[in-house]
Amino acid sequence: MTPAFRPEHPDIDAAMWGQIDDIIAQNRSIAGSVIAVLRKCQDVVGYLPVELMEYVATGMNLSRSDVFGVASFYALFSFEPKGRHTVKVCTGTACYVKGIKEVIARISNEFDIEEGGTSEDRRFSLEGVRCLGACGLAPVMVVGSDTHGAVSSDKVVSILKKYE
Repeated sequence: MTPAFRPEHPDIDAAMWGQIDDIIAQNRSIAGSVIAVLRKCQDVVGYLPVELMEYVATGMNLSRSDVFGVASFYALFSFEPKGRHTVKVCTGTACYVKGIKEVIARISNEFDIEEGGTSEDRRFSLEGVRCLGACGLAPVMVVGSDTHGAVSSDKVVSILKKYE
């Protein structure tokens, strides 16, 4: 049973609600499918706002606390909007020694985003990670699935401007 009422949310349009309804309908009768449903809904919206989780709970005939409990337990779920592009900057030893802090500062200043945050236009989310497994390319950053090595504070802005 799809909830009769769709809550208003500025980040969820009618087409997205239709996709969400399909996800719920396809998984409602599958025991233990709440993780898959939340993951697919997050793929549609980009994150899990409270209104969406309440809608999923109603549609899946689960308690709100069950859905919130699952969503808050797993690190793959986000309650805050994310950028269209996730920028992961390595803060490991090799990258640190070769100037990643200056790169992070340049990204922060140029795009008005702090480490762990998302730019106001939701273009970028910036994450510091301990290792990207590419020490030979230090300092390194990954944008989506693209790895960029030998990144300097002079080059980083031109690299990121390619991502709309």
